[in-house]
Amino acid sequence: MAWHLDDYDLDAFTDLAARFGHHGYAYMVTPNVDHLIRLHEDAGFRALYADAGFVLLDSRFLSHLLRLTRGTDLPVCAGSDLVARLFAEVVHPDDPLVLIGGPDEQARLLESRYGLQQLVHYNPPMGFIHDPDAVEDCLRFIETHSPFRFCLLAIGSPQQEIIARHLQQRGRARGLALCIGAAVHFITGTQTRAPRWMQRSGFEWAYRLMQEPDRLARRYLLRGPRVFGLLRRTDVVLRQANASARALAPAGSDAAQPSPVAPR
Repeated sequence: MAWHLDDYDLDAFTDLAARFGHHGYAYMVTPNVDHLIRLHEDAGFRALYADAGFVLLDSRFLSHLLRLTRGTDLPVCAGSDLVARLFAEVVHPDDPLVLIGGPDEQARLLESRYGLQQLVHYNPPMGFIHDPDAVEDCLRFIETHSPFRFCLLAIGSPQQEIIARHLQQRGRARGLALCIGAAVHFITGTQTRAPRWMQRSGFEWAYRLMQEPDRLARRYLLRGPRVFGLLRRTDVVLRQANASARALAPAGSDAAQPSPVAPR
């Protein structure tokens, strides 16, 4: 299986996201170990990734593993780091923002912490992705508040990727959609991240396991180790840029120059 990743680290993608604008639409996904396993198992999930405008490696564990086993040095742009950087350096108080997922209290914390004046929030019901009417309600909420600077899809995988792709297929939304999982929990302080040394060493997963053993033990201890075998059947293709970046980045910028390579 070919696994396509975009060649953006945190600094590079923050710069691109800041320049994305309201004239087009694309969505960003952030693969980790669990996502890589799904990509091997689920053709539908592969389709969600194939249509994504940006595929950014979220896992320092995978980055370290590929460096050790293949000598491949891949850039990491963790979703939680990206969201923190965007709110610290890019988002302005009057930017139109859409947050999907999480309780109202968390949305208000985000609004208060960053002085946001145009944040709108919608929390779809549990299991909504299996109800066509509930999915339609979510899509219409987002489209009604388009164009947006960023749409933060914080409803877990694959729900957030499904919604992002639906928005692309319908062609009504404008702005950059970010599939961010639990990132808002971290920047609002409702959950704590691992110490920096654990993040850098690729063991943030162990910290999360200690925090939520009942929920994450199966994922990390039973399912996760399958990645070692699957990586042997994975060709990692690092893309310099993609169609969304070339179309929306200013002419002559580095992001507008495609140069795919296949590290091994």
